[in-house]
Amino acid sequence: MLLDFLNRTDAETYYLVGDIVDGWQLERTWYWPREHTHVLHALIDKAKHGRRVVYVPGNHDEIFRRYLGQHFAGVEVRIDDIHTTADGRRMLVLHGDAFDSIVLYARWLALLGNFAYDVALTLNTGYNRLRRLFGYDYWSLSAWLKFKVKNAVQFISSFEEAVSDEAKRRKVDGDV
Repeated sequence: MLLDFLNRTDAETYYLVGDIVDGWQLERTWYWPREHTHVLHALIDKAKHGRRVVYVPGNHDEIFRRYLGQHFAGVEVRIDDIHTTADGRRMLVLHGDAFDSIVLYARWLALLGNFAYDVALTLNTGYNRLRRLFGYDYWSLSAWLKFKVKNAVQFISSFEEAVSDEAKRRKVDGDV
């Protein structure tokens, strides 16, 4: 679908924002289908024809962050960028992992979560075969688990922020 999109559109700038190449997965098992190479060729072709192609690595492809500021076949590798829209608005383009406390402060937990997610995807396949046998529609175990974990992480993060804010308030008020 991405290749079809690239073949059908023309823009001044293309942004590839994070997790374009799943480096975490490639560390475990090498899988690179021909279609991925076709997408890379299409992007390089865009750059050769004067289009700006900006690659902003995310957490899954963080290995490419060591190449920030470099250009490869006309593709820029950047940590972020400012995009100016046709009507003059300016937008900050960056990957969301810059705000993910798990990725920032507990990388091991992010990797464990990624492994658990892969296991959930595998279990999900078998689970949905059983559901089909009994006439039930598809249900995503992995999406449900991801939602639950993200809610728990958000709850903990919100609690930490509330405690920090209260401590700051008390310090300002002189209670501490």
